[in-house]
Parts: sequence; C-alpha cells; structure tokens
Amino acid sequence: MANPKSVKILETTRVTPSFDSPISSKELALPLTFLDISFFKFPPFECVYFYQLTESTSTPFYFSSEILPRLKQSLSLSLLHYLPMAGYFRWPSDSPKPIILYTPNDGISLTVAESNAQNFNTLSGSEAYKANELHPLVPKLMISDDIAAVLSLQITLFPGQGFSIGTTAHHAVVDGKVATMFMKSWAYLCKQGNKGSPSLPPELTPYFDRSVIKDPTRLDLIFLNDWLALTSSDSYPNKKNLKIWGGNTTVPDHLVRATFHFTREDIKKLEEKVLLNTDADTKQLHLSTFVLTCAYTGTCLVKAKGGEGDKPVIILFAADWRTRLDPPLPTTYFGNCDLRFKSSAKASNFMDEKGFLFAVHMLSDLVGGLKKRVLHGVEEKVRGLSATNLPGLQKITVVGSPQLKFYESDFGLGRPKKVEIVSIDRKGAISMIESSDGRGGVEVGLTLEKHQMEIFTFLFSDGLKVLNSCTFSKL
Repeated sequence: MANPKSVKILETTRVTPSFDSPISSKELALPLTFLDISFFKFPPFECVYFYQLTESTSTPFYFSSEILPRLKQSLSLSLLHYLPMAGYFRWPSDSPKPIILYTPNDGISLTVAESNAQNFNTLSGSEAYKANELHPLVPKLMISDDIAAVLSLQITLFPGQGFSIGTTAHHAVVDGKVATMFMKSWAYLCKQGNKGSPSLPPELTPYFDRSVIKDPTRLDLIFLNDWLALTSSDSYPNKKNLKIWGGNTTVPDHLVRATFHFTREDIKKLEEKVLLNTDADTKQLHLSTFVLTCAYTGTCLVKAKGGEGDKPVIILFAADWRTRLDPPLPTTYFGNCDLRFKSSAKASNFMDEKGFLFAVHMLSDLVGGLKKRVLHGVEEKVRGLSATNLPGLQKITVVGSPQLKFYESDFGLGRPKKVEIVSIDRKGAISMIESSDGRGGVEVGLTLEKHQMEIFTFLFSDGLKVLNSCTFSKL
C-alpha cells in the first residue's frame, strides 16, 4: 500500500469567502433537484492537478512566501462567486430532502502538505505506477450522518519539482462541469493578481436559479426513496443520513495506473477505418471523438480482461444535459446536470477483429439518442442503473470529458503538466479528458491489475501503430 508518510502535513486551515464583500455575509440555500439526488450517495469526485515549477520557485521558502499566499487569497475571492462550495450539505429535520446551505463564516478545508517522495515526474507522467501512490495527494471530505462538506482541497509541494492541487467534491452538489468551472475560476482570479474584487468572465460565472429544473412528477422524492431503501438497514435505521454508499474503499497495492494518448491523427484514422468498413448509412453514424476513442479503449479493455464469450459487458457514461433540455439551461448552471446512459452486449462481440466496429455502432446508437431535448424515460434510466453493480458483469464506466477542458486551469504559473481523475481507482472506471498539449487529442486514464495493464498497453499501442502505418481495406 502507499506509504502514508510520503506526504507531510504542514497546515490544515479553513478558507472562507472574502470578508471584504457583503455577498459573504448573506445566507444562501439551494434545494436539491432530481438530478442532484440521482448522485446523492455517490462517492466523491477526486482529482489532482500537477504544476511544474523551476528549481528556484519550488523551494519550500519561495513556495510558502510567494505562491501559496496567492493561491489562498484567490481561493477566498473565488468562493465569493461560488458560495455553495464553501457551505455544507445538510438535511434539516423539517425538510423532506437534503439542501445545500451556506451561512456566513462557512469555509472549505484546505490542507497544505509537502511530499517526501521524489515521484513528481512519475505521478505526472504516463507510464504505469501503483495507483495508490496518488491518494495521499487528495484530501478527505468530511461526511457524517447529518452534515457533509461540499469541497476539500490539498496543495502539496514537491520540493525542486512542482506542486499539486488535490480536489475532493461531493457528487450530489458538483458534477464535472461545475468542478472544472470552479478550478478555472480560481485559476483565473489568481492569474489576475488578486486585485480588489474582480468579476469572472461570463463563461465562468455560475448560475444558481434552481427553478429552471422542472420536476412535475417529483422524481426528486422517487430517487431519494430509492437511495434510502438501498442504503438503510435494521442495524442502521437512521434514514436521514448523508453517508455515501459503500464508504471509502482502499485501493489495493496490486493495482497500477497509466495514461494512454490519442493524437488528433489517431482519431482521424479511426474514423477512416469505420467509414471504409461499415455497410450502414454513414450519415446516421455519430462518429464523434468520444465515440471513436471510447470504442477503441473499451475494445482493448475487454480483450485485456479476457472477456468470456457470454459475459455481459456494460458501457456506461454520463452526458451533460444543460443544452439538451427544452428549453436549454444556461451553460454555467450550478448543480448536477448529468444523466447516465448505458448499453450492453456480450463480450464475444468485442473480441474479434471487428470488435472495434461493433463498439462504434453500439456507442453511436447510444449517443445519437441524446440529441432529443426530452427527459422521457429518465426515471427508468436512473433506477435501472443499480443493475450495473450485479456480479458477473464487466462494467466500463467513462468519467470526464474532453469538452470540460481540465488543462485550462492556469494560475499564472503555466498550464497543468498533468491532470488525473483519482476517483476512477475505486470505481474500476476509465477517465477521458483532453490532451495536455492542446492539439485536439485525448488522454485516457485507467487502473488495472499489472498483468492486465501489460496486455492492454500492447493492444492499445500496437493497434494504433498498425492503424497509422497501413492503407485500409475492408475487413
């Protein structure tokens, strides 16, 4: 397991929204929508951003006297614009469902640490390493029966190399869009120099009005009762508890983590291969970057795990519904606006040379259905997802999206060297974000047993090498 002493905690403090503004002196309460409640007891969303520094700017003295104060001050300013992030997740005794509540003097927990391990380049690279080595860089999120923090942060210095920012956010409050929007807002204000009380650009200004989410059939209470039925027991009769489902699962020592890269040229070649080898009307195919890269990764993953012929494989992902509702929501709406979608097939469909094409058609059909701006069947979609945790299934859950632009979080010290979605380690999921070089590629992160990772690495790399060196012919 990861050495808990690899990171030395220097400080744990509470950062509040700036007191210089009257905004922080007002209480703010947000009700949960049915979209929030669909993630009510999900494990927190954990992420680490790595930033390279020069040798002179990464000394403990310089970092603590120059960089850290700027990070803290801009964090306080950013919380003014995102008050719910500084608040708490609560369930009042007189309320039928939990709420998000900010009261004056609320703040987030910020841990400042220093790494004793010389592993910055390893953790911020792409080669395989033990998955649990990342976990000392993300903070715990305070969650009890009746109150839970929305966000916790950890800044860790790697002397002589750089630093990381670890984020842990409550999934019932924050989706991927909000999490990345907050990080980019914090980075934007830090880069501006923390002067006065600067405003955010429109694309980073959160929209808090919950009345835009319509719920005439009270899906919020239906989903809440489903969660309570799933998680309550005779030995733990308190139904109004906020504990997450499954608790904190330790990541075993034998799991390794690695990142794989699709260049823009790789993605174009994958598209060419599909167009040449499909008999369907290509105008009906949804050949997006997501469909192509997810299909290729999923096919390699099923093969690496030795998919048995009749074993069911489920591919599951969440789609941002802000622009798909009718009428559409503001793109900066604060809250969960993800809906999860799945498709399943037998493993044998992925195993032969046409496995990639099968996966493309499977995902194309699923993604194509998202174009309709309706919520028809959403109750069945959400409630049916509990079946994806049954034994005997190979579940491929996709977390993140290249459209979220993780690498745009520049604090004035340069773009992140690497971004890792840490929470995939506990879900057996894969992460998918834009490439760090900004050239239109995609980075895929995943965690596997060592022997499976070796097989996956060969299949992924060799497949792309062949793809880029051949002239296509029909399969």
